[in-house]
Amino acid sequence: MMEARKYVWGGAIPLQIHLHESEVTTLPPPLPALILAPRIGYLPLLVPHIKPHFSSTLPPGVDTVWFDYKGLPLKWYIPTGILFDLLCADPERPWNLTVHFRGYPGNVLIPCEGEDSVKWSFINSLKEAAYIINGNCKSVMNMSQPDQVELWRSVINGNLEAYIRISSKLKLETVGDEYAADLYSSSFKSRQSIGDTDSTGQVKTGNCFTLHDAVKSLLPEYFPYKSLNNEESSREEDKDEQKVPPENLSEHVESCYPSGDAEVKLVRIQGIQPKLEIPFSWVVNNLVNPEHFLHVCVCLKLPQVKIPSDT
Repeated sequence: MMEARKYVWGGAIPLQIHLHESEVTTLPPPLPALILAPRIGYLPLLVPHIKPHFSSTLPPGVDTVWFDYKGLPLKWYIPTGILFDLLCADPERPWNLTVHFRGYPGNVLIPCEGEDSVKWSFINSLKEAAYIINGNCKSVMNMSQPDQVELWRSVINGNLEAYIRISSKLKLETVGDEYAADLYSSSFKSRQSIGDTDSTGQVKTGNCFTLHDAVKSLLPEYFPYKSLNNEESSREEDKDEQKVPPENLSEHVESCYPSGDAEVKLVRIQGIQPKLEIPFSWVVNNLVNPEHFLHVCVCLKLPQVKIPSDT
């Protein structure tokens, strides 16, 4: 289990950051900045590393740093890895972003005052997670100031051991495989039987609530077939329905939709495309972000629109 979490915490994205042409005041223009950004980190936390690279060419004024990707302003409170997974169905390496130090788009982005804004956004997300898990957020609200500082430092420094030591006091760590069923029972109306793990942490096979079941519960219109972990009962309900073997599900996810309809192109979590038959409890236990939210990116392949030709 720890190996998966270390993978999540060690993930990084190579960025190539360009200064927006409207802010270039020297010739030749500055070369782009190259930086390795932690997946669990946030774009504003990169500013102290990239600003010196562009400082000599910036026009006069007060810094109001923001980033865009192909003209789209990026929400600074979303972890960098989640932004990448959402916007790059076909991974772009390095990921080419544009940085702005002027002209903050306040009509699109909420204000960001540097690291403090990011920190409090993270703490507020942690409170939301605590409320969902425990029914209240007292454990987060009652954190001591030293613990709060150490928890935040562990996130921006990628120190998993320090993070576990502090976050364990919040009683937000998942306990047993019943967690996924209890936490998501109000949202997911399908079966709530949960898979189990053996003494080595390996997933046991058998009937369980899977990642496929979770995504299907949220996006049923893109999953016309029934849950693959209950094939026998499904066959009784609809003998004519075509089944896709669980071991081939991740490879055949595009082929099981009616032609002309939107299709699920891929499901990506923490930069990986897990097999959809994996127990959802394992996903929750191992692939959550430090703020205890599980970010599942579902990319759709939209049908092509045929434009009538002139006759």
